[in-house]
Amino acid sequence: MDFGFVKLAIATPTVRVADCGCNGLQIENLIKEAAERQVQIICFPELCITAYTCGDLFFQKVLIDEAEHTLSRLLESTKKYNLLAVAGMPITDGTHIFNAAVAFQSGKILAVAPKTVFTDYSEYDEKRWFAPASSALENTITLCEQTVPFGSDILLQSGAACVGITIGEDLKIPQSLSIQHAQHGANILLNLSADNDEMGKNALCRELVAQQSLRCKAAYLYTSAGFGESTTDLVFAGSGYIAEMGEMLAENRRFTLENQLIVEDIDLELLAMERKRHAGFTATLAVGVNNYRRIPFTLAPCKKSVLTRKFNPHPFINEATLNADCEEILSIQSVGLAKRLLHLGIEKVLLGVSGGLDSTLALLVCVKTFGILNIPLAQIAGISMPGFGTTDRTRKNALILCKSLGVEFREIDIKTACLQHFKDIGHDAAVLDACYENSQARERMQLLMDIANKENAIVIGTGDLSELALGWATYNGDHISMYGLNASVPKTLIPHLIRWAAKQQAPEVQAVLQDILATPISPELLPANAKGETMQKTEDLVGPYELHDFFLYYTLGFGFRPAKIYFMAQRAFVGKYTETEIKKWLHLFFRRFITQQFKRSCLPDGPKTGALSLSPRGAWRMPSDAVAHLWLEEIETL
Repeated sequence: MDFGFVKLAIATPTVRVADCGCNGLQIENLIKEAAERQVQIICFPELCITAYTCGDLFFQKVLIDEAEHTLSRLLESTKKYNLLAVAGMPITDGTHIFNAAVAFQSGKILAVAPKTVFTDYSEYDEKRWFAPASSALENTITLCEQTVPFGSDILLQSGAACVGITIGEDLKIPQSLSIQHAQHGANILLNLSADNDEMGKNALCRELVAQQSLRCKAAYLYTSAGFGESTTDLVFAGSGYIAEMGEMLAENRRFTLENQLIVEDIDLELLAMERKRHAGFTATLAVGVNNYRRIPFTLAPCKKSVLTRKFNPHPFINEATLNADCEEILSIQSVGLAKRLLHLGIEKVLLGVSGGLDSTLALLVCVKTFGILNIPLAQIAGISMPGFGTTDRTRKNALILCKSLGVEFREIDIKTACLQHFKDIGHDAAVLDACYENSQARERMQLLMDIANKENAIVIGTGDLSELALGWATYNGDHISMYGLNASVPKTLIPHLIRWAAKQQAPEVQAVLQDILATPISPELLPANAKGETMQKTEDLVGPYELHDFFLYYTLGFGFRPAKIYFMAQRAFVGKYTETEIKKWLHLFFRRFITQQFKRSCLPDGPKTGALSLSPRGAWRMPSDAVAHLWLEEIETL
């Protein structure tokens, strides 16, 4: 099972201008190295067999002929390597010279793609030497004694892998050929380029590559000419990038004097899911139009053991943009709440404050919202409702946090009410079961709802995305509210949001927030030990949230099967969790994720803050009585 991963490479050979034999040898060496690293598809720069900067030497028949002879030698010397290679060279049909990309594998030329849009501004003058693809008289061409498909309407297909080829200006024009390729099925886009370097040009190119991969919902490989090209007027830095769905996976070192080979794994299953979720991806195509020629090639097998791709163990967190992300999420939450309050004509909110992460984040958002609306913070009521398992630490932190923020603090002890409830329903208070625990959660929500009715307020929900995924909430208890502020915020992101928000607060607020961040996650529904410490740690019961958020991200976001998520988690958390631990918590995740849907089917409103949500209205629509057998049986066989 390859899980949809394909190993790709961009290669930048050093060249000598008009020395095809030397250039061919560099290409051969890079193909050999790529084969040893089990690369399946490799892309070289534009006109790399002759060098891009030959100028009027392209008019010399000896150069054109030698380029073809070099390709013949390359076909022979690399035919034992079963990988798809695409390299640039000038070719002729007897009437025109074309700037072309030649795709070859195992000694056979599969197709030739001519350049469609020329660089003919500033220092560039490609139209002086080359004819556009539209000038071709035939849709085949004879090269190295092989008659092969020729044109810009060609895709190379091997199972789920579909390769489209572009040359040069693809990134910079409105009618991009790569977009047309992608709309006709290409999920691996190659751009053979020869772009000189200038101040600021590389940053722009890098951004364009990332954007094009996102726009095309594809892997986009860009490789440009490097050292050895003529420096009469220009310098070529050898820029190269591998991007996937807007993410830059790998890139060349620029200005190096040596050959470069950059290898990365891309995920076709991830791309397929993104395309399935965006029905409008091919909407601009005329119905039934598919005028592309599809040329088969063989995608060489690649062992999973040689995958080099790294997997972020915390996929909901982007360290590079974390501060901006935190600011944006808190703004989304606060503006969402502001709209709800204005719509209802209400200027008061209530929430249960436990001294834990979720209620702390919700309280901070309420404070931000009331600042936006110019409502006194005293109109926020943080209500502490200590029960049988509440510890002095969390109780004290809830009090200090509310007081230091300037919001109202109330405390209502629920133990007596719960004991009366146990008596009413005939439950032995010594039996510490689900009834014992859930009664406390429901008593708290009843208090909040009734106080809200009494004081014309709304109850703010504090439960987060990770808890909703696991169903780690009491039905009609903390599962319900009048507005769920944290409903699409994953647990692993909440500490970062609190840390970011803390920077905007006074020192006394920062101090209590630091202690809250250091407090173990717990529902505190069972009695504490003799030292007053909680005996109930959530992650001991349901597993580490960082694992569950990893599972959730790839289950909800991309529909990956359990075996693939297990494979990825092993690599993401190598050295931290054993395979047995990952399998154990993966099994629990899927069992709970599927069986607990009934709680999510009736969730209250709440703002979507990220790409993923479990809202039954606009994000995740799943029957409450689905069975988990398929997923659990696969996990059991891992």
